Amino acid sequence: MEIDLTGKFALVGGSTSGIGKAIAIELAESGASICLMARNKSKLEKVINELDKSKNQKHEFLEVDFSNYSLFSKKIKSFFETNHIDILINNTQGPSAGGASEMSIDDYQSAFDLLFKCAVKTSLLALTNMRDKKWGRIINVASISVKEPLNYLVLSNSLRSALVTWSKTLSVDIAKFNITINNVLTGYFNTERLKQLNSKKAEKMKISMSDVRRTMEESVPMKRLGKPEEYANLVCFLASQQASYITGTNIPIDGGLLKSL
Repeated sequence: MEIDLTGKFALVGGSTSGIGKAIAIELAESGASICLMARNKSKLEKVINELDKSKNQKHEFLEVDFSNYSLFSKKIKSFFETNHIDILINNTQGPSAGGASEMSIDDYQSAFDLLFKCAVKTSLLALTNMRDKKWGRIINVASISVKEPLNYLVLSNSLRSALVTWSKTLSVDIAKFNITINNVLTGYFNTERLKQLNSKKAEKMKISMSDVRRTMEESVPMKRLGKPEEYANLVCFLASQQASYITGTNIPIDGGLLKSL
């Protein structure tokens, strides 16, 4: 099956590294024009030069800081005043790690702004044109922790769950416009974010990072971490016409890690 996204315009959050970057690369290789969205201008400029342009795609980038919702809100509103997109990938950096008793109410508010408000704001702005065109794809990078919470990631557990249930509710309203919204539940992937989390875990447990990684790999039935490009393959499919009857779903990509159905 060949996925052809020629003529589509995708806005990809958190796209200078890891999963977000892999998604941007894969969508571009399938013919889509990409607007990268992240906070580091030099990294954005580097990644944009790595994107495929063989189908006359026109790529650009938007410099935003997801952790500053007030400024982000103004920038994303300005972007949509002059741009219309077909595909939205809601992806941001993750919030701080920690357990439920370690976090303050301000920590929860910051995570709410980062993981929920940024995605909802961007989605609502994107939907106006998607409704007019009667075609659109919204894909949220979520986590397996919405099904089986990880006790050291309480902020992610809580606020990604809010986004997932909001998306399910929205999917009913927008389905008649041929717009789909789906959540990808991320397992353990070989990214900088995972390395950062493992470093903190190793420090807290007083063991080596290699031991943390080995234990993590052993917990996965496939006995390895996922590759960002494997994640991107799934997202590219969900963004395509071939996935036109898939909406309101939570799709784990975790090497079989989740024990629940």
